[in-house]
Amino acid sequence: MNQLPLLIPIGRVTRARGLAGEVEIAVTNDAFVDGTGDTFFLRLDGIDVPFRCNDWRFKNQDTAIFAFDEVTDEAHARPLAGATVSYPLDEIDHETDEGELSLPSLRALTGFTVETPEGELLGRITEVDDSTANVLLTVETPAGRSLTLPYHDDLLADFDLRLRLLRLHIPDGLLSL
Repeated sequence: MNQLPLLIPIGRVTRARGLAGEVEIAVTNDAFVDGTGDTFFLRLDGIDVPFRCNDWRFKNQDTAIFAFDEVTDEAHARPLAGATVSYPLDEIDHETDEGELSLPSLRALTGFTVETPEGELLGRITEVDDSTANVLLTVETPAGRSLTLPYHDDLLADFDLRLRLLRLHIPDGLLSL
């Protein structure tokens, strides 16, 4: 029995686009940009279904247009609206030769769990604001509270891409704000 690769969500199909079967995807994680594979998975009726991508391009910073081999016209594309799109983690190279975290952009951290170096769970990253030089992570705590944490390589203690986990040094007093 074939087992699915470990998948990371990269966005959601928002609508069919044009008569050739292209779809627009609201991209929340651009980790696929430097990926080596051409297979994406769309969650349809609770099942991750593989689709081979033959072309994609960004429409703007948050939207990409995809053409899949299996989708040849608007009638086939329309039912895909709302599907979560994922990409195999194994197709992405995340480490530099120096062992530092390397991602196409920091938005690829969306969905990662954040802990302190001591293992204290802070929550899950729901948004990455990289629009300025000061990158900010929005982290939802297990209690439902929203934290805004700075991100910089100097604050990175450790990471595990398979577990989608970041361990960050948090500046003193920041969590009590």
